[in-house]
Amino acid sequence: MQEALRFQSVDVEPVDRAGMLTQARLVRRGSDSAARGLSLTIRDLRKAFGDNEVLRGVDLHIPAGQFVAIVGRSGCGKSTLLRLIAGLEVATAGSIAFGEETRAQDVRVMFQEPRLLPWARVLANVEVGLGRERASAGAQARAERALVEVGLGDKRGQWPSVLSGGQKQRVALARALVSQPRVLAFDEPLGALDALTRISMQRLLERVWRDQGFTAILVTHDVSEAVALADRVLVIEDGRVAQDVVVDQPRPRRRGSAELAALEGEILSHLLEGNEDTPGL
Repeated sequence: MQEALRFQSVDVEPVDRAGMLTQARLVRRGSDSAARGLSLTIRDLRKAFGDNEVLRGVDLHIPAGQFVAIVGRSGCGKSTLLRLIAGLEVATAGSIAFGEETRAQDVRVMFQEPRLLPWARVLANVEVGLGRERASAGAQARAERALVEVGLGDKRGQWPSVLSGGQKQRVALARALVSQPRVLAFDEPLGALDALTRISMQRLLERVWRDQGFTAILVTHDVSEAVALADRVLVIEDGRVAQDVVVDQPRPRRRGSAELAALEGEILSHLLEGNEDTPGL
C-alpha cells in the first residue's frame, strides 16, 4: 500500500553552506519582509506513477527566503518535485515540512501558461488569487497594489486578449503575489517568452523576491537563467539531487560575467556527462 504524503515538523540538522550564505544575505537586506519566507525540509521523498518511480528518495533543506533553481533534463522529475511541494501531487512516500507551521496553503505556483480567465478583466484575474478573501473588504485594493508591483497598474480594466505575452505573465505573477505567499514556486514561467521579454521578467522576479522575502523555487531548462537568479542550483538526475551548486555572487548579477559563465559550465558539464534519456515526468 502506498504511503500518503505526511506534512510534519522535523528537527533540522545545522544548515549547510548554502543555507548559511542565504541567512547572511537576509540579514544584509535589513527589511521586515526578509522573514516572510518559509523554510522547507524534505525527507526521503518518493513519487511513482505506476511502475515508473520518478523521484527516488529526495532529501533537501531550503532555508526561509532562499531562491532555489531546479534544473535537469526533460523527464528527470523536476516538475514533479515542484508539484509535490505545491501540494498538487501526493507523494508515494516521504515528508515535506514548511517551517514549523507545515501549511501547504502558503505556497503559490506560477506556470508557463498564464492561465488567465478570458472573460474577466485584468483586475478580476488578479483577484482570483485571493480565493475566499476575494469578497472581503480591501480585496480590490490589494489586487490593484499587486498590479502596480508588476508594472501594470494602468492595465487593470483591460481584457487579457489585448495583452502581450510578457504582460500576461505579469498579470499571472500579480495573481500569485496578491495573497502574499510565503513560498512561490515557478514552473518554467518564462519559457515561451522572447529573449528581451524574458530578461525583463527575470529582473522583475528577482526584484519582487528581494522586496517581499518569500522563498522562491524555480524550475527551468535554462541554466543561464538559473545561475542569474538563484542562490543555489539543484541538478535533478535519476530522481535524486545529483548536484547542489551555491551561486555566491553579488546582486544585481552581471549576466555574461566570467564567474556566472564558470558556474553555468560546471552545471552543463554535469548534465552532458551521459547521453541516455532520463526516465521520469
